[in-house]
Amino acid sequence: MQKLQSAQKEHARLLKNQSQYEKQLKKLQQDVTEMKKTKVRLMKEMKDEQEKNRMKELKRSREIATLKKDQRKQELQLKQLEAQKRQQELILRRKTEEVTALRRQVRPVSGKVNRKVSLPEPLQDPSHTPSGRTHTAAASAFNGTRKNQRSVMGVFSTRAARTKWQLLERRISDIIMQRMTISNMEADMNRLLKQREELTKRRDKVSKKRDRVTAEGPDAERNLLSLNEEMESLSANIDYINDSIAECQANIMQMEETKDEGGVVDVTAMISSCTLSEARFLLDHFLSMAINKGLQAAQKESQIKVMEGRLKQTEINSATQNQLLFHMLKEKAEFNPELDALLGNALQELGNIPTEEGDESSSDESAQSPATEGSSLASDLMKLCGETRQRSKARRRTTTQMELLYASSSDPTLDMPTGEFSAPLLPVAETQEVGGDLRVVGSSLKDRDSAAPPSGVSSKLASSSGSRPLPVVEKRPPEPSPLSRRKTYEKGQMMADKVKGKDLKQSDESESSSLEGCRGTINPTPSPKGRGAPLQCIHVAEGHPKAVLCVDSTDDLLFTGSKDRTCKVWNLVTGQEIMSLGGHASSVVSVRYCSSLVFTVSTAYIKVWDIRDSAKCIRTLASSGQVTTGDACAASANRTAAIPPGEAQISQIALNPTGSFLYAAAGNSVRMWDLKRFVSTGKLTGHQGPILCLTVDQTGKGQDLVITGCKDHHIRMFDVSEGTQGSVSPAHNFQPPHSDGVESLLVQGDGLFSGSRDGSIRKWDLSRKDVREQVASAHRDWVCALGAVPTSPALLSACRGGMLKLWHTGRLAPLGEMRGHESPINGVSANSSHVFTASDDRTVKIWRPTEMLTDSS
Repeated sequence: MQKLQSAQKEHARLLKNQSQYEKQLKKLQQDVTEMKKTKVRLMKEMKDEQEKNRMKELKRSREIATLKKDQRKQELQLKQLEAQKRQQELILRRKTEEVTALRRQVRPVSGKVNRKVSLPEPLQDPSHTPSGRTHTAAASAFNGTRKNQRSVMGVFSTRAARTKWQLLERRISDIIMQRMTISNMEADMNRLLKQREELTKRRDKVSKKRDRVTAEGPDAERNLLSLNEEMESLSANIDYINDSIAECQANIMQMEETKDEGGVVDVTAMISSCTLSEARFLLDHFLSMAINKGLQAAQKESQIKVMEGRLKQTEINSATQNQLLFHMLKEKAEFNPELDALLGNALQELGNIPTEEGDESSSDESAQSPATEGSSLASDLMKLCGETRQRSKARRRTTTQMELLYASSSDPTLDMPTGEFSAPLLPVAETQEVGGDLRVVGSSLKDRDSAAPPSGVSSKLASSSGSRPLPVVEKRPPEPSPLSRRKTYEKGQMMADKVKGKDLKQSDESESSSLEGCRGTINPTPSPKGRGAPLQCIHVAEGHPKAVLCVDSTDDLLFTGSKDRTCKVWNLVTGQEIMSLGGHASSVVSVRYCSSLVFTVSTAYIKVWDIRDSAKCIRTLASSGQVTTGDACAASANRTAAIPPGEAQISQIALNPTGSFLYAAAGNSVRMWDLKRFVSTGKLTGHQGPILCLTVDQTGKGQDLVITGCKDHHIRMFDVSEGTQGSVSPAHNFQPPHSDGVESLLVQGDGLFSGSRDGSIRKWDLSRKDVREQVASAHRDWVCALGAVPTSPALLSACRGGMLKLWHTGRLAPLGEMRGHESPINGVSANSSHVFTASDDRTVKIWRPTEMLTDSS
């Protein structure tokens, strides 16, 4: 019974616990249900908060865009106000000068008289008012000085008239400059209007295309994004052009207002206040000035007629020489079928050349002339003819057809194989004088013939130095041709005539014209006994009277810019200076050559020279984007160092590999120039200091890769595709920066080399955008220039101390060093076989790699 009772109690307790457990389970189930409801409610609240935050971000981004737009407007207004301020300051300065001149003009002879007497009274009283003259005579008769008083008044009247003439002449010059500036601005505005019209049409087309893509459905989201980006780019370009148009209009209006205020009124008032004697004086000067201008115009017209006569005579001589040349080729074509076919194609091409002369102003284009094309084609023919002659090994005739072509050669003993005609085939082989300043030798056109082998350079340099020749195989004989002898004779005659004419020049000749009279030469240097240096100096170019600041080179030509305000062009085959490009306002700090065009930089201007047949400045490009036909900044006798308002000092220029675009570093930006149209397309911005150097490479997609080095220690890279306009931001900023300004850059393969003022050299990987190799103390001084050594994987670095060092391009390991110059080295250039270094010691040294460099690399 006790067991049964205990079992009953246990059973009752279990039932009670079970009921409690069931209650707890129900309660927990209710809690889980409530938690699920709370979760759903919280998820809804989270979605609502996300939507609100997205709307806030969108609103904030729109506000930021609006603020940026307002900021751009304010910056534009600030620029306009600054331009107005500069214009007002200029007007105020001119007004002050006029007031000062008028005060000097009305200053009386005696210091006791009041200086506030007006201008017409002292000038008109002596000649028009008899009572005033009687009073003056009575006053002077007391002292017995009537004649002296009349002479003093006559001197005063002449001085006043001379002062008025100077003011009139200055005012006329100002009005001419204003009208010229207004015409240039109007031309720029018309160009900008055409660009805006084209961009507007493109934007309309893209907008229609976007509407069609939007109507297709949600599948074309990628195309829609690309179209939206293109629309934004076109809109930004249109806004930039609109700002430029507004700025041009504001500048034109300011110039017009300035002209209306001071251009006519002052001149009219000045002329109306003249007396009869002053009017005669001014008329006399006007007549003399008109006669001088007419004389200058007549002289220019006569020079043009003389040059036209020379051109016709040259064409006649060229036609005669071509006829004889083709007769000779026909004889050789009988034994060579390949030459016969090539000759037939040449005749067809020459027959299809148009004979009409269209626009004479096309001389500034970079396209080749028909004469140049014919010369290059003829050189190809003669090269093939020469190879055939060498293979056949026939005996040379006693009287060659080259002697018939150039019968003026005075040395009959010189013989040349008939297969060597690459040099005499040039269309113009006479010395020309352009305006009496620039002397151009016809052999300067040798670079137009792209088929000419570069071995002529190495043969000339190696044979004259007496050292080991380069590994290039030399086929040209050492004897010069009759044409070369004739060129040398004519050059000597020209130098003799120049020396004779130099004695007739005036002693106050300007510095630039006197510098053009001295011709430079490339002289060989004795080969050193020891061969321990990786580079051997074989020639030195001497001729600049001041420091050489920049250098550029091809296989046949060398270009050097100097502090003497000239750029010299040298022929590496003959070792002589061809021409001197002068007329710069200050030092020539950068020079580049491409397709018969030479670009020289001085102060804030880039001069474009055409050296095909007469070295003349065809364009002047300003750092502000203005383009002027001809030489718009001719230098005076005094060196000009001041930069005009709105311009900036150009430090360096670079051409893209195709030669279609020019990049100029001016201040903290790089201006882009389209050389096909000679217009500025935009700027590369992003640096905080002045840009010291730049280089240009091209990607596989055809984009220009512009890399700049700045004084703010940074290196930045810009991607410029075809058709890019406006302001371009940097695509990448290389990190870490140098510890001082970047002085030189060089791209070689997929690597970028940079030299800095801190004495270090770095190698950057262009694909990964990071530092691959670094030499912290490469030089003890600034690394001023970097260059590639031909025929070897070596990098050449030059410093301000005159030292040259060679490094392996893969790992930046040192390969050797040598004393290059005793003065700082300013530039390094290289062609297919030699290296050129320009220095403050007024020379350019020509270096050749040695066997030591080849073995070590």
